[in-house]
Amino acid sequence: MTDPLYLERLKQLSTRLVSLQKPIRILDAIKWPQGIEQRFREQQGRELPALGADFYQQQKLGFEPDTVSQLLKELKSDVRRQLGRDDALGKILQATIDQYQIVIELLRYRGTGQFGHFSRQLYGSASDNLRGDRKTLRQMGERLCHIFSLPAVEHLNRPYTNHISSEEAVTILRARMTDYFGAGEVRVQISDDIVSDASAGGDCIKVNRRASFSELDLQVLEVHEGWVHIGTTLNGREQPWATWLSVGSPRITAIQEGMAVLLETLTFSSFPQRARRISDRVVAVDLAEQGADFCQVYRHFIDRGVSEHDSYRVTQRVFRGGTLTGGSVFTKDISYVKGFVENVNFIRSAIQSGVPEVIPMLFVGKVTLDDLPLLYERHLEGVIAAPKYLPPMFKNLNGLYVWFGFSSGMSVMNIARVQQHFSKLFDKMPTPAPQAADTDAEID
Repeated sequence: MTDPLYLERLKQLSTRLVSLQKPIRILDAIKWPQGIEQRFREQQGRELPALGADFYQQQKLGFEPDTVSQLLKELKSDVRRQLGRDDALGKILQATIDQYQIVIELLRYRGTGQFGHFSRQLYGSASDNLRGDRKTLRQMGERLCHIFSLPAVEHLNRPYTNHISSEEAVTILRARMTDYFGAGEVRVQISDDIVSDASAGGDCIKVNRRASFSELDLQVLEVHEGWVHIGTTLNGREQPWATWLSVGSPRITAIQEGMAVLLETLTFSSFPQRARRISDRVVAVDLAEQGADFCQVYRHFIDRGVSEHDSYRVTQRVFRGGTLTGGSVFTKDISYVKGFVENVNFIRSAIQSGVPEVIPMLFVGKVTLDDLPLLYERHLEGVIAAPKYLPPMFKNLNGLYVWFGFSSGMSVMNIARVQQHFSKLFDKMPTPAPQAADTDAEID
């Protein structure tokens, strides 16, 4: 495996893929123009957003689909020929190439009934079962929505106001990225062309000029966009041979977004309103997949007490790129809950199976869980470099081991009986007045 000719071939093929995928930007290709939300809310959410059937066809892609598709086909053939049909790393590379072929088809069919078909191929469906379990993502999403909507949430005070301007947020985040990554490694800049309040791509965090933030929002941005999304990109770029680990096809989305949410949790940066919003996304995808139109999904969340702005945002995320009448929608937003559950189960299983050393490989680049055992094996052989940038709890696994160890041990308890026991104590307590909670920034 360490044959110099093999390694050089691996690097050349990887670099070709990195170059070919560069102009393929899914979110840019399906984003909506500014002003749609205001017009929709002025109509009290009774009329579908004013996006004609030809809207997406007028939005030019940054590449020529037929040309890039053919080049990807040739690259896949070269991977098989130069690395061998049975080469394990070659198979991961081929699977990534296949994903980009499907992405091209997804973008060809923006605004049509076929869009949802290709989205489900890439990201899955809300009706899918969780890995190793009979529960569906929709069931999990509903359960989490219930938990994060319990009366107790209203009694949690969140004393964080959105007093930080976009310019101040950029200054603060630049300093934090320098502390974590070193000087000059990560760019943080103002943006006028993103829909969410902040997003990350490559080695750059973009902050929406129109947004304002709380201190807690910036903590979420630091770990979600910085430690996870940018950290894994830079770790992938550090790879001497497998350079494709620096780019993320949809096959790695669930692990990326799930890990970002997990890091929010482990650093105590998240809060119930944000967790509820992430859980709502699964429900929104399922409703839209089942045929509910934009107005019906929006109204579903309004009726559940979600604000007009947040109801619009969760609905818009699902319908971008698809059909406003439902059925054919963008299913990416199941990735946050799906990835969180699968990452937690992976870490717990790695600990219980006696192989905790594989856990830091989650940050080696843009990966799937199925990739990790092989990548760890190749790491031991010197082909895959260890992740350079690791969150502190993944550098020293002792605390993580104990945290997940206790969690696993307590999972055998009957929570219903435990809750029944303590509820007798709680019934005697006075009921305090609920505390008002602020809304948080929309992070993609």
